[in-house]
Amino acid sequence: MLSSAAASLAALLFSHAALAFDPFVVRDIRIDGVQRTEPGTVFGYLPVKVGEMLTEDKAAAAVRALFATGFFKDVRLEVEGDVLVVYLEERPAIASLVITGTKEFDQETIKRALRDQGLAESRIFDRSVLERAEQELKRQYLSRGKYATRVTSTVTPLERNRVGITLAVEEGESAKIDSIRFVGNKAFTEKQLLDQMRLTTPNWLSWYTKTDQYSREKLSGDLEALRSFYLNRGYLEFSVDSTQVSISPDKEDVTLTVALTEGGVYRVRDVQVRGQLLGRDQEFTSLVSLAPGQTFSGQKLADSQKAITDRLGTLGYAFANVNAVPRIDRDKREVDFEFLVDPGRRVYVRRINVSGNARTRDEVVRREMRQFEDAWYDAEKIRLSRERIGRLGYFTNVRVESRPVADAPDQVDLDVIVDEQPTGAITFGVGVSSAESLILSASLNQQNFLGTGKAFGLSVNTSKINRSFALSYADPYYTPEGISRAFDLYSRNFNAAELDLGDYKWRSSGVGIRYGIPYTEFDRISMGLTYETNTLKLGGNAPQRFKDYVADFGEDSSALLAVLGWQRDSRDSAFAPTKGRFQTATLEVTLPALDMRYARALYNHQWYLPLSKDYTLALNGDIAFGRAFGGKEYPLFKNFYAGGIGSVRGFAQSSLGPRDAIDDVPLGGQTRVVGSAEFIFPLPGTGNDRSFRSFVFLDAGNVFPTGGIDLGDLRYSVGIGLNWASPVGPMKLSFGFPLNKKDEDRSQRIQFQLGTGF
Repeated sequence: MLSSAAASLAALLFSHAALAFDPFVVRDIRIDGVQRTEPGTVFGYLPVKVGEMLTEDKAAAAVRALFATGFFKDVRLEVEGDVLVVYLEERPAIASLVITGTKEFDQETIKRALRDQGLAESRIFDRSVLERAEQELKRQYLSRGKYATRVTSTVTPLERNRVGITLAVEEGESAKIDSIRFVGNKAFTEKQLLDQMRLTTPNWLSWYTKTDQYSREKLSGDLEALRSFYLNRGYLEFSVDSTQVSISPDKEDVTLTVALTEGGVYRVRDVQVRGQLLGRDQEFTSLVSLAPGQTFSGQKLADSQKAITDRLGTLGYAFANVNAVPRIDRDKREVDFEFLVDPGRRVYVRRINVSGNARTRDEVVRREMRQFEDAWYDAEKIRLSRERIGRLGYFTNVRVESRPVADAPDQVDLDVIVDEQPTGAITFGVGVSSAESLILSASLNQQNFLGTGKAFGLSVNTSKINRSFALSYADPYYTPEGISRAFDLYSRNFNAAELDLGDYKWRSSGVGIRYGIPYTEFDRISMGLTYETNTLKLGGNAPQRFKDYVADFGEDSSALLAVLGWQRDSRDSAFAPTKGRFQTATLEVTLPALDMRYARALYNHQWYLPLSKDYTLALNGDIAFGRAFGGKEYPLFKNFYAGGIGSVRGFAQSSLGPRDAIDDVPLGGQTRVVGSAEFIFPLPGTGNDRSFRSFVFLDAGNVFPTGGIDLGDLRYSVGIGLNWASPVGPMKLSFGFPLNKKDEDRSQRIQFQLGTGF
């Protein structure tokens, strides 16, 4: 920039020397020296027009104006009679910009940052802009902890007054945090304070989390976490005095030193709520969780302010302001708080905007909204809307932000911002085995088909032993009121003789339809009919249980199944719930018109209890009963099974319960009881990344043949696991350890599920 200014000054002085002339009327203006710049552009910037009187002051102003465009590196004015001649030397244009050696950032990210600095292809080349761009590039690397980064620029002249620019980057190694020290801490140990910070020294996971790489933003967040830690324990006057960042001479190690003043522990002496309370003095006072006699807590103070603000939000006051004013008695270490309430103006929602849904249609999001346009702002309805959108399972994150409308103080717009996630799974399989020869399988499941919110599923499997086909389709908004409709079509064939499990073949086919009716914001009932046929072909060496089945139902049997269900979903998210419940109850009963006569009842209850911002306790209970009536036997293929992921981990999939004495295969049972408790926490080093969720679990369960439940026969297991929304689809991995394995049980320590997302 200084070089440009010096050139302008020199040119201006030269122009004054050259233009020692008497004022005259300009009859014509001639432009010389331009190649890319249009003459019209020059005339547009030139403050002198044909027919005007040209003075030395106007000539100097003309030179300054043309230099100020940045297009030219030399400007001269000459006079030929009454003609003003403008001689220009253009700056070169940037023909190409090549960046090499970058691994930390992708090319587009870097070019976008350089473009913001004024350096990009087709722009005018300016050496000062290039220097600024180099510094910006180094600054970007410094934010990633790379202090040894070097940037070398090369400018190559090209034909037609153009240049090619090459930026060669040597990234170097990222500087690691060698140590983190605290000065001034007396009440808490260094280890306790380090536990509050995301920045760490190198550990076994830091290669992935990068928490051992210093950045100013990360440190600011950690200092806020330290401040909250002290404030929540009564240290009202805690302060961070300074932070010192020391870099080793080789720029590979960083030492952080945090100097702090703890102050003393304060107790709350008195709390008052004042201001414009809208006649709700008692109600607002009851929302304050900070009580006299308690040790001061910054979290309780913030919660109290939020509770009053949220309550005002439900009344339409979107921009209410609640300030807590402290009065500190340092001698007694006591503090009084006065909550000053200013509700502001009551507002209504003008417009709701949806963004981030590249795949999902707007209407799929909007139909879950309970806050409507042209209605009074209601914070509770907005919260409910956000949770309903989150329960769809299509998005990893849902945010709703209020934005004031310009020149309309009683209106706001709502911005609903969603982050989409893969909602489908597609798998293909080809295999060869000695038992089944060629095996082909494929499945397609999409919970948000073509972005419409409808669910579609198709699976095909073919081999000598198993052949199956299943098709399902569900429309959650078959009617605008939210009544859902679903169809199912399936056919399954099993040839047991190929596995030496008995001389029989089984085929089961069915078609069904279901309707769901919502009757509260969280509850829905469903009802449907399924027609199913079963064919059992027996050979001479068929197991006795199948002979008994044929004796009771015949080789061909059918059933018309009536299904009644109930579902309640109050979770805050279907992707990674932290609070709320999910309950389902289903009753299946065969109608008397056809062969089989049985009923099945199933109930599942999932309960998520938030223990803190990062920790959740998840409880799950599952109980199911099946019984025959009308003098018929209970169908074998309707038995329940337990074991594996989804029931009792650590035991082989569907292996628990009684087994056939001859072929040693699991028989299942008419009763199933399964329960589990999971303590869910972030994977160490991943912060609040909800795509990673680790857990420890305790499982219990079993299946029982016909009679009641024998709690003494339950199987137990403990273990650890990981849920990961991986780039190829959702993955669940568990390491289970059976606690009371019997001789007949089959254990399986490592179990996982993986789908391919799209």
